Amino acid sequence: MITVEKLTKSFGSKLAVDNISFSVEKGEVLGFLGPNGAGKSTSMRMITGFLAPSAGKVSVCGFDVVEQGLKSRSRLGYLPENAPMYSDMSVFGFLSFCAELRGLFGSAKARAIDRVVQLCFLAPVLFQSVDTLSKGYRHRTCLAQAIIHDPEVLILDEPTDGLDPNQKHEVRTLIREMGREKAIIFSTHILEEVEAACTRAIIIDRGKIVANGTPGELKSRAPLAGTIVVGLIGIGWQAVQPNLAALRFLERSDLISECDSHTTFRLEPNGDLLPEVLTLAQRQKWQIDHLKIEEGRLDDVFRSITLPDTERASIK
Repeated sequence: MITVEKLTKSFGSKLAVDNISFSVEKGEVLGFLGPNGAGKSTSMRMITGFLAPSAGKVSVCGFDVVEQGLKSRSRLGYLPENAPMYSDMSVFGFLSFCAELRGLFGSAKARAIDRVVQLCFLAPVLFQSVDTLSKGYRHRTCLAQAIIHDPEVLILDEPTDGLDPNQKHEVRTLIREMGREKAIIFSTHILEEVEAACTRAIIIDRGKIVANGTPGELKSRAPLAGTIVVGLIGIGWQAVQPNLAALRFLERSDLISECDSHTTFRLEPNGDLLPEVLTLAQRQKWQIDHLKIEEGRLDDVFRSITLPDTERASIK
């Protein structure tokens, strides 16, 4: 549905997007992540045909976005950054205008408007002027124009920007449901949205793709993923530490906290360490307060990949 091949964009001497390639199939929701200035919005603008690439190629539903621009754009919906709209129109008037731009008239236009009003919860402000809308309703209205023609491909730049927690949940749910039948790319700074709505995520940094995988695959790259956190009652770290030396699959151990009769420590494995830990605890008659295997956190992965080398050690 979306194919990006060696896409590059320069603004003078500034290389904003550097030779990136990826694809998105029908039924995929791709999260597009990266620090500010990483090249996310520039990449999305090239995919929609809003910007011409300096090099490389993009196709949407098999149509080249430069050479077959009208055909590619007719098959995608685009929610741009900052949700620009005509402020002197009503919400209904704006959606009617957008529907006609998409070739919808008469009963087809009426059905399309009714559908997006319901999907984006716009009924309370339908006949209100755009310039009187809250930021959340402005964003929902712009999302509605992006899906009014029921496109096969959706490009959404910060689709939950300015929404309250309830509205964010509604939009994430909508994206997840639409993603079953469409190919969707959306950029976000909110990493929990990746787990809530995405089947796959790409992290871009300084114009290059630095990670590409499912949320689970990315979390497994977290510096602490797979480590074992153990909390014991009634024993101190000095008494625990010598016993850990007998563990064959232990790479290193670190004290997390020691307070009164509670000791919490982290074990980094280099093999199947958990059975050894449980056997040791049983043999030593340790009273376990809690034990868990760290799943990994997306924000740790994000920081470990995008921070300068000199700052990455601080997340461990």
